[in-house]
Amino acid sequence: MSKTSFPLPPDFLGFPSHTHQPARPKNERLAFEILSVVEEIPAGRVATYGQIARLIGREKNARLVGSVLANAEYYGRYHCHRVVNAAGRLAPGWAEQADLLRAEGVELKDDNHVCLKRYLWDC
Repeated sequence: MSKTSFPLPPDFLGFPSHTHQPARPKNERLAFEILSVVEEIPAGRVATYGQIARLIGREKNARLVGSVLANAEYYGRYHCHRVVNAAGRLAPGWAEQADLLRAEGVELKDDNHVCLKRYLWDC
C-alpha cells in the first residue's frame, strides 16, 4: 500500500466534515469592513464584488472581497447571496444563491445571472 502525497479531506477517515474550519483571514479588520458593507445591502438588491471593494477604499481588490465572502461563515451569518460579479453572475457551485435571491423578489435573467440594471444596489 503506497502513501498518498496529498492531504485527505477531513471526512475521509470518518470525521465529520464540520471539524474542518475555514482559514482565518490575516486581516480581520478588513474582513469586518467587507462584511459590514454586505450587511447594508437591502433585501431585493445585489452588489458586485467590485462595488464592495470601492466602498471600503480598495477599488482594485474585488477578488479579495470574494475570498473574504467565501469564509464569511467564520464570522457569523451574512447575506452573501446578495453579492454577484460585475456581469451579474451568481457564484459558481452555490445553487442556493438563486433560491435565496428569488425569495427576496430578485428575478434572474437566466439560471446564473441577475439583471444589474434592475437590481443593483444604489449606494
